[in-house]
Amino acid sequence: MISKELLTNSFKEAYGASPELIAFAPGRVNLIGEHTDYNGGHVLPCALSLGVLCAAKKRDDGLIRLTSLGFKDEGVLCFDIEGELPQRSSWALYPMGVLRALNDAGCAISHGADLMFVGDIPAGSGLSSSAAVEVAAALALCGLNGVSLEVKKLARICQRAENVYVGVNCGIMDQFASAAGRRDNALFLNTATLEYEYVPFELGSAELIIVNSKCKHSLAGSQYNLRRQQCEAALKLLEPKTHADALCHISPEIFEASKDALNDPVLLKRARHAVYEEARTLTAVKALRAGDIKEFGRLMNGSHVSLRDDYEVSCFELDVLTELAWETSGVLGARMTGGGFGGCMVSIVEKDGIDEFTARVGSGYLAGTGVEAEFYRISPADGASLIN
Repeated sequence: MISKELLTNSFKEAYGASPELIAFAPGRVNLIGEHTDYNGGHVLPCALSLGVLCAAKKRDDGLIRLTSLGFKDEGVLCFDIEGELPQRSSWALYPMGVLRALNDAGCAISHGADLMFVGDIPAGSGLSSSAAVEVAAALALCGLNGVSLEVKKLARICQRAENVYVGVNCGIMDQFASAAGRRDNALFLNTATLEYEYVPFELGSAELIIVNSKCKHSLAGSQYNLRRQQCEAALKLLEPKTHADALCHISPEIFEASKDALNDPVLLKRARHAVYEEARTLTAVKALRAGDIKEFGRLMNGSHVSLRDDYEVSCFELDVLTELAWETSGVLGARMTGGGFGGCMVSIVEKDGIDEFTARVGSGYLAGTGVEAEFYRISPADGASLIN
């Protein structure tokens, strides 16, 4: 758990005064529905207890001062509220991008601020530390300036910050899950309309286990943006036959009847993943509501295969973890989670098999990669809030 006391004391040391408020925003794990959020489909994430705290105090001038306990070597970074943004390699681009996006949306963040961040989401794990920073920064800046945002607008603003000012053409799932999560529930989100509902996440005799591969991913430095471009290209070729405005609006049946329009085998694979992942997600929600966890797990397995073979966003480390999980008794389902190219695997494991799972997967992964994986036993948590 993040220490609020440590954050408060560190804020006093850095800025000479106590913070006026502290905002918390969680990371997220996506249970199924991967790379569907920018293809007009549904996703099923849940918020985590892991997250980011942002302590904040209003200033009388137009100066923004930023520091992070995770990047102590960078010290306190100073920016004019209307000045140039930091370099793309800096973590500070995320909160500064949020500041810009808030003002783009007419939120009138007119006062400077002292901000300090601390988090316990492992960097590069694919559990959306960037979205948590964005949402925590937005809540803190809005709180200081008397601005109130409903969940959808908050998520859209934070997505815009990452799209426009960070340069990652992500969908809205991560920011929405961080903002709108609910304890003991998964979030069933239609990314085309932003309609959402909560689905009780009841696993009975099983438990959700996240396994960190320690293979760090970077969406901005990966092929994430390329995948989106490929999906857009595939949709353009399919549109004359399907009349669809998004890949996830195409049913598997219509896709199979129209796929000959995709004469590029790469575009065929990308589109096939989006279409069938959407179908898997809709079926998975029905299974979860019916209490059919075995079916839910089977669909998770299929999701990983598609992400590995058709979307090609898995990696050696994630495949090793997932295959070890599939070979372990008591595992109902396992898949990579997040954008890919590293990060985490998520598994549903029978409670009486968790010890065997951690031992077998842990030792097998160490033998196969030379790296010690990290295991997190988690349950869905609440979304972002001001905590004081």
